[in-house]
Amino acid sequence: MENKEYRVLLYYHYVTIENPEELTQQHLEFCKSIGLKGRILIAHEGINGTVSGTVEQTNQYMEHMKADPRFKDMVYKIDEADEHAFKKMHVRHRPELVTLRLEEDVNPLELTGKYYSPKEFYEAMQQEDTVVIDARNEYEYDLGHFKNAIKPEIQSFKELPQWIRENREKFENKKILTYCTGGVRCEKFSGWLRKEGFEDVAQLHGGIVTYGKDPEVQGELWDGQCYVFDERISVPVNRVNPVVVGKDYFTGEPCERYVNCANPECNKQILCSEENEHKYLRSCSDECREHPRNRYIAEHGLTEEEVKERLGALV
Repeated sequence: MENKEYRVLLYYHYVTIENPEELTQQHLEFCKSIGLKGRILIAHEGINGTVSGTVEQTNQYMEHMKADPRFKDMVYKIDEADEHAFKKMHVRHRPELVTLRLEEDVNPLELTGKYYSPKEFYEAMQQEDTVVIDARNEYEYDLGHFKNAIKPEIQSFKELPQWIRENREKFENKKILTYCTGGVRCEKFSGWLRKEGFEDVAQLHGGIVTYGKDPEVQGELWDGQCYVFDERISVPVNRVNPVVVGKDYFTGEPCERYVNCANPECNKQILCSEENEHKYLRSCSDECREHPRNRYIAEHGLTEEEVKERLGALV
């Protein structure tokens, strides 16, 4: 297989950063100077990022980070790509790497769940009295998830602790496995679970992305695609027996194509075929289709009469 010119790096590292705001500005300048694009968060508790660039640029970035004692042991998940996975370069300072907003914060360097390799996770999923909790949001789950994984009814990560408390009886006296895209959310979430009194808690080390690349499990027991936060939208995981689990928002037919609702005040992510995007004006509801700032209508230059005709056809 021919090597591609670009690569995408996904990484995080929990480590104390004494001067996060200062580092944020310095890091942005460095990334721009070597031509990287992506999204990086820097907090007092560490760094979390996804960047894209040429092989030379990404190598230069990793060498630069390894020269810093704080990041010398950081692990990178590397994907080959045909082009940049981002349009711009953003480095932002945040109070948390992942937004949980707990009453008492959890430090993964002091408290976290057991790390399971892909093979250990694969075997543990099939054991009795084991529950698998997806630590991601609904729209991520809907595109792909582990077989029989529990889907928390949440729109953002910060809602997960409350959802667990409201459904605690489902997890009492069970072995809990949790997973997320690259592992950064599970570091805190698994620690929080232990703090809440759940004793047997393990996390997928390296996340879904690492599981899909593992030469032994090859992504088996995963259904669908893995949602990623860049221009690619999704990446494949199961290399043994892949299936489609995503369903078109309008018809329920198999679909793995995400779009954002054209109403800028809604912006809901929905799975939608290209045909239905045009039929429903890329809008999740009648209200959004009729919104005065509907982006689909503006992008396609539809006249008022054309909009009325399209809406009439849906009645």
